[in-house]
Amino acid sequence: MISSLLKLFGCSGQEKETTNPTTDELRKSVDNFQNRPIYKVLTTEIVSKIKDEELEQAIFDNISINMEGDQREEREIVKTLTPGQRAIYVTWIVESEVNNGGFNQFYFNSSGQLADMGEEAFEIIGAHKFAAIVKQSNLIYDEIKEDLEKYNDGTTESFSKSYNGNPLNDLDEKFYNLYKSEQLNQIKIKYIRNNVKEFVIE
Repeated sequence: MISSLLKLFGCSGQEKETTNPTTDELRKSVDNFQNRPIYKVLTTEIVSKIKDEELEQAIFDNISINMEGDQREEREIVKTLTPGQRAIYVTWIVESEVNNGGFNQFYFNSSGQLADMGEEAFEIIGAHKFAAIVKQSNLIYDEIKEDLEKYNDGTTESFSKSYNGNPLNDLDEKFYNLYKSEQLNQIKIKYIRNNVKEFVIE
């Protein structure tokens, strides 16, 4: 839910026009989000009728709702998804975390358990430049993770301190700027449309 809300309120890193939405517009956006259709089962017909701008959300919702109640760890569930489902789910998580609090937050939170799937996920959909950044971030994190352990005491203060001099910070800006040259949302839409069997049950 949190990652979905991050996307809703502009934390996806996509280039947008600078606007100041009114209270009514914000309320309408939240209402639309909360009342959006969520499909427990997706078919080719259903996917074909979903608008492009709503497609990634629909796929993520479908995966998430089918994960609910599963007693396995998130990582174990994600490993059993189809390559396409895994790619959309993992890239969504990476985007939401990095665009909200940088790579440091991604690794600090439970989402970090998906880190080794990140590079492949972006490669699957054809977002090669994003894949390269994630690969680089994984290498850096492997080098510094022991040093970061001292900040993992559950306090906000320690988490904030973990950013000081953190080499992952430099990759955050590279990740954000990459949206200008690699239209990630469009890459995902194209992948889903061209590989719809990865996401449906017939």
